[in-house]
Amino acid sequence: MRPVIILRPEPGASESAARAKRLGLLPRLCPLFEARAIDWDAPTPEAFDALLMTSAQAARLGGPQLDRYCKLPAYAVGSATARAMTDAGFLTVVPGDQDGSVIAAQIAASGHRRLLHLGGTTVAPIEAGPLSIRRVAVYTIGEKTEVDLEPLLEPGAVLLVHSPRAGSRLAALVDPERRSNLHVIAISAAALAACGSRWASGEAPDQPDDERMLALAVRLCE
Repeated sequence: MRPVIILRPEPGASESAARAKRLGLLPRLCPLFEARAIDWDAPTPEAFDALLMTSAQAARLGGPQLDRYCKLPAYAVGSATARAMTDAGFLTVVPGDQDGSVIAAQIAASGHRRLLHLGGTTVAPIEAGPLSIRRVAVYTIGEKTEVDLEPLLEPGAVLLVHSPRAGSRLAALVDPERRSNLHVIAISAAALAACGSRWASGEAPDQPDDERMLALAVRLCE
């Protein structure tokens, strides 16, 4: 069976591996990054009428200050982020299966105008439309300095890329001459583009979701 190489940071890497095993896949973990909580100043909740998280890491690493916002209408990009927010104590979480710009339009259509976006130090651009968006970083993603990907790159291996940043680092780690018998499944078109070219195949699900990525891996490994 082709191995499925999971490059995302923990704890998401182990969560993806568990899902992969349930689907009968052979997961191998090689996180390229690690998420770290950072100190952040929590703005007053009364300044906002909705909250957005585009990554589950924000809910996992935001710390006790997140409690200040648990009564705000909350929106999440992806089911994993929605689950992490619920686990963190948010009372009402609306999940969205598209990118941040799509859910921002949904938030505006619901009548909200003052949005707090809690995320990482690096975030994808969001088209604000009529929204006033305050972005606050609650975590950062740092490169792991000791990564030995080469032993995992056996012919036919499938690499799961969960962000454009991971795609860029993968492209830097794997020489184009080495890619012809390796497959890439990326969480989005942007992440796939960041991986570069000359892979045996490359695809992204129609919605940015780990479960959909693994469904593509199942088809590829059949």
